[in-house]
Amino acid sequence: MTALFTLTDIDFATTERQILHHINLTVDAGDSLTITGPSGSGKSTLLRIMATLLTATNGQIAYNGRPLSEYDPFAYRKEVSYCFQQASLFGDTVYDNLSFPYVIRNQAFDETHALEALSQVELGPDNLHKPITELSGGEKQRVALVRNVLFTPKVLLLDEVTTGLDADTKTIVHHFIDHLNQHHDVTLIAVTHDETEINTANHLITLADGQLEVTA
Repeated sequence: MTALFTLTDIDFATTERQILHHINLTVDAGDSLTITGPSGSGKSTLLRIMATLLTATNGQIAYNGRPLSEYDPFAYRKEVSYCFQQASLFGDTVYDNLSFPYVIRNQAFDETHALEALSQVELGPDNLHKPITELSGGEKQRVALVRNVLFTPKVLLLDEVTTGLDADTKTIVHHFIDHLNQHHDVTLIAVTHDETEINTANHLITLADGQLEVTA
């Protein structure tokens, strides 16, 4: 496999404390990596650094062999898509959210493609113009995931995206992201506390007190 991410001696500190300590990690293209560990161990911080939402206080991350600092942030985020724990929708309707990836690329909205994507997460066509205020938490999370992959990214960074979802919705989300990994070669890096996701992980690492503890 080809190394997609190479993290070298990554530290992250605030004025209050050191959160990450000398993280060294390689993630191969096409991998499905699960990151777990106690609350406050630095899991989400690490994911946000990889998403360029935070900047490491020391160390370097290379993506496709080049330091993150060499990438245009807009171009990078087209390839490396970050999914929040709490779905962040905007505008008034599902359409507003699903049309946005086309707008920023100066492309016409492809309704057929959007409806196909919604169907893959078991949301029918009647949802396209539904007000986001009428969506359940699970529906919002599925819409947010669809928005992130209408233009297939190379990487999905998943920050506890199944937290608070019911069992049926978790199953739908798992099938959707597994399909992206297995059939579209999307690299998955997921932070989770979910025992089922930990037990079924293809590649598992554990962070404890900001340090890489276990690799399996």
